[in-house]
Amino acid sequence: MITWTMRQGRWGQSVIGVSLAAVVCLTLLMSVSLPFAANPSAVEVPLGDDGIQRATVEVDSYSFSPSHLIVRAGKPVELTFKSLTTFVPHNIVIDDPRSGLSIREEVPAGERMTIKFTPTVPGSFALYCDKKLLFFKSHREKGMEGILEIRP
Repeated sequence: MITWTMRQGRWGQSVIGVSLAAVVCLTLLMSVSLPFAANPSAVEVPLGDDGIQRATVEVDSYSFSPSHLIVRAGKPVELTFKSLTTFVPHNIVIDDPRSGLSIREEVPAGERMTIKFTPTVPGSFALYCDKKLLFFKSHREKGMEGILEIRP
C-alpha cells in the first residue's frame, strides 16, 4: 500500500517522489499488460470423442452465459441455447460476412434450441439477440451480445 504523507525536508520529498514514481510505473505496466491478458470469461468449447465441439449457452434477460466462446475452425460445432426466461423470447444471430456464417434462429422463452455449423474462417465475430419492442432499445443495445472466436 502506498501512503501519501507530507514531511518537511529533502527526505520527505524523496519519499513522495518515489511513491509517485511507483504509482506511475504501476499504471503504465497495467495499461500495457491488460490488453494482452486472456479474457477470464472466455470458454474454450471442448471437442467430443465424436469430433464435435459442443457447449450449452444460457440465455437470460439481456445476457448470454458464457458470453465468449472459442471454437476451432474446420471442426463441427453444436451450440445449445437454453432460455432461462419465462415470457421473453430471444434469438441468436451470427451474421458477419467475414465469418462465412449466416445464422438467425429463434429461442422461445423457457425452451432450448441447438444450432449446428462448421466454422471455416478464423476471427472474432459478434453473437447477439436483435429482438426489439417498439420504442425500446434492442436486446443487443441492452448488452445481449457475445463473441464467437474461431481459432485455426
